[in-house]
Amino acid sequence: MGAHGWSAVRMGIAVCGYLAFFCSEFVPVSEAGCRERGNHNCCPSRDNKCFEYTRRKTVCYCDSYCQKTRDCCEDYQHVCQISAAIDCAVGSWGPWSSCSSVCGVGSKERSRQVSIPPRNGGTPCPDLRQRRGCYGNNVICDNAKEVAKILPDFYKRNFNDPWRRPHMLMKEEKDSYCVYLRVKQASAACKLKLWSAQLVRERLVCAECQSDAMSNSDRCAGDGKEGIRTFWTAAATPGCHGSWMRELSSEHCRCPPYSVLF
Repeated sequence: MGAHGWSAVRMGIAVCGYLAFFCSEFVPVSEAGCRERGNHNCCPSRDNKCFEYTRRKTVCYCDSYCQKTRDCCEDYQHVCQISAAIDCAVGSWGPWSSCSSVCGVGSKERSRQVSIPPRNGGTPCPDLRQRRGCYGNNVICDNAKEVAKILPDFYKRNFNDPWRRPHMLMKEEKDSYCVYLRVKQASAACKLKLWSAQLVRERLVCAECQSDAMSNSDRCAGDGKEGIRTFWTAAATPGCHGSWMRELSSEHCRCPPYSVLF
C-alpha cells in the first residue's frame, strides 16, 4: 500500500473518532435505572423482582434492601427519595415472670419492646421474648407430693357395727368431706376391676375422706391441690395408678354411690 493509501486509512479512523465523540455529546443516551421501571418506581423491604438495568446493561435494584447490599441503581436516591436505612432498636429486658408450675418443672418468660422500628431496609428487630426453665417449689408442694391411696366405696364402714372393738367405739368421729377430682391419667391395670375401670381420663370422680382415714390435721393424705396434678394409687387393684387434678371440695358431705374412698 502506498503513502496515499495509508493516509486515507488514517483519515478514516480520525473521522470515525470524531463522529463517535460528537454522537456521545449530542445524541441523548437512553435512560436507565429506577426511573425506567414500569411500576413506579421503587419497592419497600427486600424484593428481588424490583430491578432494572444500568446504562451498561447490568442489573441494579430499586428495593430499599439495596442500600444494605450496595447494588442500587445510580438514580435510586433521587428517584425513590429514600433516606438512609434505620436499624431496629429495642428497650431493655423486663423482669422474668413467675414459674408456670407451682410445683415441679415449668417455664418463665420475659419480654422487651421495640423503641425504633426498622425502616428503609434497616436491620430487623432481634427476639423480643425469651423463655427458660424453672422449678416451682411453693409451700404447698409437700402436700402435692403425697400419693392418695384409694378404695372402692363399698369399703365404707358402718360405725354402728356391733363387732367393732370397744376402743374403736370411743374414738372421736369426725365429719366426712368430699373432694371432686378430674382424672388426667390412669394405667391399663385399672380396667381389670369394675370399680377402678371408672377411673378414665377426664372423668370427674368424687373421693370421700372419712374419719378413720384422717390424719392429725383432719384431712386425708393425697386429697390434692386445685390446679396442680397429684397422684393416686388404687389399693385394691394391683398396678392401677394415675394422676388427677382437684377441682372442688365440700365439707360435711358423703359421695354418691360408686365413688371412691381415701
